[in-house]
Amino acid sequence: MTETTQRGGKPSWLERITYGFGDFGFNLYWATISTFLLYFYTDSVGLDPATAGTMLLVVKLIDACVDPIMGAVADRTRSKWGRFRPWLLWGSLPLAIFGVITFVTPDLSLNGKLVYAALTFGTMGALYSVANIPYGALSGVLTNDPQIRTQINSFRFVGGFLGTTFVNYFTLKFVGWFDKLGTIDGWPATMALYGLLACFLFAILALVTRERVQPGSEAQASPLKDIGDLMQNRPWVILFALALVIMVTISTRAGASIYYIKYFAGGDDSDAGMFLTVYGVALAVGSLITPVLTRFVDKKRLLIILMTLVGLLSCAFYLIPRDNMALMYVLQAAIGLCLGPKSPLTFSMYADAADYNEHRTGRRATAMTFAAATFSQKTGGALASAVIGWVLTSMGYVAKQAQTGASQEGIVLLMSIVPGIVAFLSVLILLLYNLDDSRLKTIQADLDARRSRI
Repeated sequence: MTETTQRGGKPSWLERITYGFGDFGFNLYWATISTFLLYFYTDSVGLDPATAGTMLLVVKLIDACVDPIMGAVADRTRSKWGRFRPWLLWGSLPLAIFGVITFVTPDLSLNGKLVYAALTFGTMGALYSVANIPYGALSGVLTNDPQIRTQINSFRFVGGFLGTTFVNYFTLKFVGWFDKLGTIDGWPATMALYGLLACFLFAILALVTRERVQPGSEAQASPLKDIGDLMQNRPWVILFALALVIMVTISTRAGASIYYIKYFAGGDDSDAGMFLTVYGVALAVGSLITPVLTRFVDKKRLLIILMTLVGLLSCAFYLIPRDNMALMYVLQAAIGLCLGPKSPLTFSMYADAADYNEHRTGRRATAMTFAAATFSQKTGGALASAVIGWVLTSMGYVAKQAQTGASQEGIVLLMSIVPGIVAFLSVLILLLYNLDDSRLKTIQADLDARRSRI
């Protein structure tokens, strides 16, 4: 039977903060993909929105299959650096290189550009998993204290949302600045800058953190056994569905925002950047206050309240007149505050699901647990990109031109009713989650008793 042991005390504040800034680095990629990649393909490369959206869906679904494979590899990694930290070092440079290549506009036919986009984006997505899956699993082995895990994941997503804010505010500015130089394409130059910064942050993270929750006498099992265990882990199955659905909500609104501001509200690149920046700051604030909220409200109940508010506020977006940008900013900030706690809460709950798996089977499979979480997030993001592309095409969207009434209606629906309905669906899924704080305390006590006998 597999056991785990705790060693080395609790993570320092430096470790907790450094772990958070690791997600700043990852969101230099994730936020750029979520917010700007479809826009890049439609307005810079010249691809049809439906074609680009469908390509993103297919490629992301294929790419998502890398996640459980990487989870199995990471769980079985043995090195003096531990199981997960080495991958942050090994995977950062290839990811940076393909981040640049993905945003190159090749001199090819439209079909050639589509093939190029699929191959480069698919490779970048796989390399993202190589580094990101071990990073997510790392939060599950820094400590086995549930409250500290929530705190660590709050720092993570504060860093992540700050990264998102940075990307949302500066990306179009950087692209414009590099383009004005006349000697370099703005998009790949911007991604080169982001890649260098990410490599630096990942190196610091690997040097500062420590993996404390270590396997004891572990019987090796196949990756298929890990997956089978997860499929029988009810909290994990519900979290898998929940992450997919919430990511559709988040990615739909993120991907539609730039179209909304430019083609419905009549703003420019600067307005779009500021609109997304306000959203990112609100997300970070929401994430930062999560540990305070969980002291008073159970994680499941808190998520139900927050996602209900997200659904209501998103639907309210439909009623905003196009000339009332101030109200757009207010509602956008309110939605960001409500969505901010989602990420630290769900990733803390994934660590709880790993505890539940260990309690039930004697095997932990931490990286596989988090790999499946990333799989569901990528799938949700893929569905969102496809929905945006399909809706824009069906409503007659034409890049870089004034949009028709039908096209504008489609953009508004993507910012309001569509994500609102999906948010309400997440509430229904949450009602099925059965690992509350009381049951988790019992599981933790039993696991501690087992470890004390090792």
